[in-house]
Amino acid sequence: MKFERSACIEPMYSEIPFLDRFQAAKNDGFEYVEFWSWTDKDLDAVKAAAEAAGIGISGFNGDADYSLIDPTHKEKYLDFLRKSVAAAQKIGAKSVTIHSNALGEGGIVVNHYDDLSDTVKLCSMYDMLLECAKIAEESGIAMNLEPLNITTDHVGNFLAHTQMAAEMTRLIGSPMLKVLYDVYHMQLNEGSLCDTIRAYADQIGHIHVADAPGRHEPGTGEINYHAVFSCLAECGYTGRIGYELIPKVDTATAVQAIMATE
Repeated sequence: MKFERSACIEPMYSEIPFLDRFQAAKNDGFEYVEFWSWTDKDLDAVKAAAEAAGIGISGFNGDADYSLIDPTHKEKYLDFLRKSVAAAQKIGAKSVTIHSNALGEGGIVVNHYDDLSDTVKLCSMYDMLLECAKIAEESGIAMNLEPLNITTDHVGNFLAHTQMAAEMTRLIGSPMLKVLYDVYHMQLNEGSLCDTIRAYADQIGHIHVADAPGRHEPGTGEINYHAVFSCLAECGYTGRIGYELIPKVDTATAVQAIMATE
């Protein structure tokens, strides 16, 4: 099965100006692009660049300085999320990505919340995700909850495993709130990629791809992406595959590897 591909144009196509990356991704065979933050972008220019290239926008991060697991952040978190949803609607993006903890420069976890019990963190996350689901359903902008690796890139992040994320979204039961399954992050945290996909396929709303270790293109590490994609197809996954990776040499070389993987 051929999945629709989305290029994350923050780490990819970094050799050229940001607005030129939309056309470059289209020329390379991607149906969508995605990026990390929206507050540092000229949204009118982003929309124009995507429309000129004839490429869709898969999504971007919908949270910023606030955390789902901090009950004192609820009002501020949801207020910013609504602004993110409005930005997604403005540029025609399909989704926003949300996280348990606020992330700073380079993806550093801002606050590990060692002073809060896991009970408080879980209850706060569940309470806020109920509201996130309502916002998603009312706006038509999907939300994808992303567990992150805690070994290498995001030490101290609370949401680290697929099971916790998928059980949470199952409890909430909204078709607009799903899990972003990042194969790279989950290989580092838990392994058992295909078994995990089979167990929680009904809750996966988006896929991120990079090889491990290194976070480079498929074929540079230990992950058997042919097996992963076959498993996704067997499980009936019909969503997009987002290539959120750092080219090992350059984007052109990474694209060659991407197109040879599926």
